[in-house]
Amino acid sequence: MIDLLSSVCFGIGIFFWFWGTWPLVGNRSVLFKLHSLSVSDTLGSMAIIIGLLLKLPHEWPLLLLALISLAIWNTVLGYVLAYCASGRGRYD
Repeated sequence: MIDLLSSVCFGIGIFFWFWGTWPLVGNRSVLFKLHSLSVSDTLGSMAIIIGLLLKLPHEWPLLLLALISLAIWNTVLGYVLAYCASGRGRYD
């Protein structure tokens, strides 16, 4: 049962990775593309880490740290990239 749940989490994670990559070929703005890619990549990576947590429960401290770091890093990185793309971060 745990192996099945873990495999489902892996599948969901890979689905989110591809789902976020698909809008890159569209005609939307760069910020929309960046936002959809970063959100889906974060969710996909978190689902994969949860799948690993189900398979390797003895590694929970390290995997929990990875989950928290992933959530914080991708959120802050998204804000920094949006700020830089807005043009306010330029030195003219």
